Amino acid sequence: MDKLAAGVDVPNFPQFRDMSEMFLSMFEGLERLREGYAETAPLALKTHSGCLPEVFVIKKNAHAISEKWGQPFKMKICLTGPYTLASFFPYRTGETISGLGEVLSRVVEGNVFCEKAGCVGIVSVDEPLFGLVDDPLIDRSSVGRENLLRAWSSIFHSAKIKKARACIHLHGTSDDLFWGVKNLDIVESHVDDPLYELSATKRRLDAEDKVLKASACVVDFDRLIRDGAATNSPQRPSDLALNEAVAETWKKLKMGSVPPERFLETTKVMRQRVTRVVERFGVERVPFVGPECGLHGFPTYASAVECLRRVAETARGFRG
Repeated sequence: MDKLAAGVDVPNFPQFRDMSEMFLSMFEGLERLREGYAETAPLALKTHSGCLPEVFVIKKNAHAISEKWGQPFKMKICLTGPYTLASFFPYRTGETISGLGEVLSRVVEGNVFCEKAGCVGIVSVDEPLFGLVDDPLIDRSSVGRENLLRAWSSIFHSAKIKKARACIHLHGTSDDLFWGVKNLDIVESHVDDPLYELSATKRRLDAEDKVLKASACVVDFDRLIRDGAATNSPQRPSDLALNEAVAETWKKLKMGSVPPERFLETTKVMRQRVTRVVERFGVERVPFVGPECGLHGFPTYASAVECLRRVAETARGFRG
C-alpha cells in the first residue's frame, strides 16, 4: 500500500529477506557446506514450499488491497536468477544452472496469479553477477552458456503462460547473451550502464522486439553521499576525504541528526536522465521507469518511499 500510495504502478512485493537464501531455502537436493551448497540429488521444490510468503499474503488480501486502493492492482515478482544462485555452488556445472532454472520455473508457476482484484503483471529475474566477471562456465559455445540461455527462457516461458511480462535485471550488460532469450520482454540495468547509451541497443531492441526499463536514479546510498560531498566542495575531494565524509555522514544518519532525504537525487536529475533514454530509443521502446535497483541500503523506510515517490513523479511526466 505504501508503494501504491507513492505512485508506483507495478510495485514489487516487499522483499525483506536475503534475495538468494530465500530461494535456496525452498529447494531440496541441497546440502549446505562451509564453502557453499552441494547437490545431493536432482534439485526440486520442497513439499509445500512452492509459494512465496511475500506473494501469498498479497494474494490472500487482494480484495482488501483493491478495495482500499479503489481499483485492481498489478504487482511485480522478483526472482534471483539461476546464474546468481549457481554462484553459491563451489562445484557447479552447466547442469547446476539447468536444475536451478527448472526449479525457478516451478516457483513462477506457483506464484503468478491473476484475479479480479489484482494480478502479477511482471516477473523479473535478477542476475547481478552476470557479465561482471570472466567465467569459463559460460564461455561462448560452452554447454553452460547454452544451459543458462535455456534456463532463462524456461523461467520466462512460465511467466508468459500466466500472462505476465518477463523482465531481466542486470548490473552489467557487456555480455550480450540476454538478447537471445526467448519470451523476454523487458531489459533493465544500472544508471551508468552503456546499455542506455549505445546505438547498438536500439538495433537489438528492434531486432528482438524487446523494450527497456529506464533506470531513473542511483540507489547506492554511499555513492549518493559521495556525489553530494563532491558537489558541495569547491574542489574535487580526494578519495580519502570522500570516504571520511561517507563514514561521518552515516554516523549522523544513525543518530537522526541528518535527514536522509537530503541525499536523494531530485526529480529534475531523474527527469533529465530518463529524457536522454527516451529521446535515444523512442518512447515506445521505454515503457517503464524505476530505480536502478532495490532500496535495501537506504537509512530509513521513509526515505525509500520518498525515493519511489520521486521516481513515480518523474514517470508521470512522460505520459501522453
